[in-house]
Amino acid sequence: MTHAAHDHAPDHTHDEHGHHHEHHDLPSPDGIYLISPSGAVADPLAIELARERLGELGFKTAVDRTALAVHERFAGTDKQRLAGIARALKQKHPIVMATRGGYGLSRLLPYIDWTAVADSGKIFIGQSDFTVFSLALLARTGASSFAGPTAVYDFGAKKMDDLTAALFAETMRRELEVLSFESPDSDAVDARGLLWGGNLAMVASLVGTSYMPDIDGGILFLEDIAEHPFRIERMLTQLWHAGILGRQQAIVLGRFTDYRLAAHDNGFDLPSVVAWLRATVKVPVITGLPYGHTRVKATLPIGKQVGVATEDGMAHLVLEEHF
Repeated sequence: MTHAAHDHAPDHTHDEHGHHHEHHDLPSPDGIYLISPSGAVADPLAIELARERLGELGFKTAVDRTALAVHERFAGTDKQRLAGIARALKQKHPIVMATRGGYGLSRLLPYIDWTAVADSGKIFIGQSDFTVFSLALLARTGASSFAGPTAVYDFGAKKMDDLTAALFAETMRRELEVLSFESPDSDAVDARGLLWGGNLAMVASLVGTSYMPDIDGGILFLEDIAEHPFRIERMLTQLWHAGILGRQQAIVLGRFTDYRLAAHDNGFDLPSVVAWLRATVKVPVITGLPYGHTRVKATLPIGKQVGVATEDGMAHLVLEEHF
């Protein structure tokens, strides 16, 4: 169960997943500019469907002119994808959303003008491969961005998840104060720190580079897809050996999906990795974050101070604080 709390009297609804969330009348529409900085979009119709659904949520949309370009596995050549990012900084819409993840941003990092990205004031959102964009932006400028839904996977899916859509809209409009989720085996924690992270493979790929944020006392969230638990553990050991895990206030685990165990794993599975992580790093571990390559996903700020607490089998991420 995921529960959203807000700063005004909400209507209470239950969606088809049995998740409880609250919604309000939408304010005047915001604008979203869609770019494809990574993998090629396989189905252009998914973009049209995404635009329709975002429109129903109150967001105007525009699509970058090379968002549907294809070069090898990429959404256009490196030059085309860089030009799309540059155009996104100059157009009028406040939110810039990746159409999808895949692979491709890692090779662009040295050629992006990070100061211009930060100075644009745009709200960037994506997931998976987009993790390196968000972390590079944070490392180079301190600017925040969002991990969350993408146009194709989430809004362009045959069946869109209503909770994902609601959490996205409420987070963009700063209406979502607290994200609460079931977390029965979490460690006790009550802390504040900088929220950061994303896809584990992409986080690990930045170790030892100038694009890895140097964060003490942060709240690190991680997820991945199609990575066997031993590979997940190996990437976590990389972050541990690099001195990154031990410096965090908490490690928050989202979903690790679509992997296949073998007979010789002999009982070794994701819970084994979590047990190893707890015993080795000795930093509080929180499980159950509704985020990953899954239909239900929260929209999470990367590079923003948040609060985190666990009690009675629940975990709470305080996203908007009023002082």
